[in-house]
Amino acid sequence: MIDINEQLAELARGTQEILPQDSLAKRLAKKKKLVVKAGFDPTAPDLHIGHTVLINKMRQFQEFGHDVVFLIGDFTGMIGDPSGKNSTRAPLTTEQIAENAATYETQIFKILDPERTRIEFNSTWMSKMGAEGMVRLAAQHTVARMLERDDFHKRFSNGQPISIHEFLYPLVQGYDSVALQADVELGGTDQKFNLLVGRQLQQNYGQDPQIVITTPLLEGLDGVQKMSKSLNNYIGITEPPGEMFGKVMSISDDLMWRYFEVLSFRPLQEIAALKTAVDEGRNPRDVKFELAQEIVARFHDAVAASRSQAEFIARFQKGAMPEDIQEMEISSNDGKLGIAHLLKAAGLVSSTSDAFRMIKQGAVRIDGERVESRDLSIAAGTTHIYQVGKRKFAKVELT
Repeated sequence: MIDINEQLAELARGTQEILPQDSLAKRLAKKKKLVVKAGFDPTAPDLHIGHTVLINKMRQFQEFGHDVVFLIGDFTGMIGDPSGKNSTRAPLTTEQIAENAATYETQIFKILDPERTRIEFNSTWMSKMGAEGMVRLAAQHTVARMLERDDFHKRFSNGQPISIHEFLYPLVQGYDSVALQADVELGGTDQKFNLLVGRQLQQNYGQDPQIVITTPLLEGLDGVQKMSKSLNNYIGITEPPGEMFGKVMSISDDLMWRYFEVLSFRPLQEIAALKTAVDEGRNPRDVKFELAQEIVARFHDAVAASRSQAEFIARFQKGAMPEDIQEMEISSNDGKLGIAHLLKAAGLVSSTSDAFRMIKQGAVRIDGERVESRDLSIAAGTTHIYQVGKRKFAKVELT
């Protein structure tokens, strides 16, 4: 077993909170192996790299010799997680859950060791509980405590409906920890309430309460909003390598370090050395190449990563693209801006009619991709490289 201090340094990397403080060190010293749990409701067929922040943390525990449980919430998925929601979520059907869960099992093994990973479904114990068991479980918590949860409190204060079954979600998630006798549960910051319910239920059932480790919600490509398919600011782990590579390269230089911290498997000392090199003059684009290479190689292979970089360089750097592209911020009025108005504001065209003409000629590109529609709108919170003709470039952050 690896030295406890070495484990602690790596396990604390990229985390938001470890609760209670100092508990992880004590538990590591007390037990040779910990049971580490993280739950995922199969609400969509594919995972994105925002989901992998937790899976990466599971991998770290796994490498240190601990028992990792990837829990698929096929029972909780039928309830619908209310965390962070301002309205009741529609429960998934049994068929949807089964289909999505099947894809999760294959995708997680791009990160986790299949020989050392337990996959569990919470329907295994919850379906056996029955009505009497659910009533007894519901008796373990009060409505007042439930309304302490931020999203429930806001909805109740605003007169928005809260369905009774939504109160069951934290209880079922908490009971999962009882069923698995978890030592550690991992979750995003939006899951903190549910994770703490798990501690309470374990105490009620005579178990040592689990350690709660929360990880931050990864910002999407826009650097502002949580990574989400609905916001189209995500990198899917099943996307083609070239598309994945290009998306990583589109993030801001500041966001790059955040991605290194929570997505890279490089030691923190190496990341610190890269940051020092950039501070001393190394082009951050070249460091971003290394991040993109690592991520693409993980979900595809090293050959695909190298080929993606070569294609990216050929597309963006060969020809007349300057080394130092002008960077600017442009404000939108209502969260978006039409492409013609953006090009005019960036000084890349003389007028919107000029922009329409250049689009028609196929002379306008965004991140190397040709713009086909004059009606294209760009969402606020995004940063792209805009090109008009062979010589006009601008890196624009739309705010």
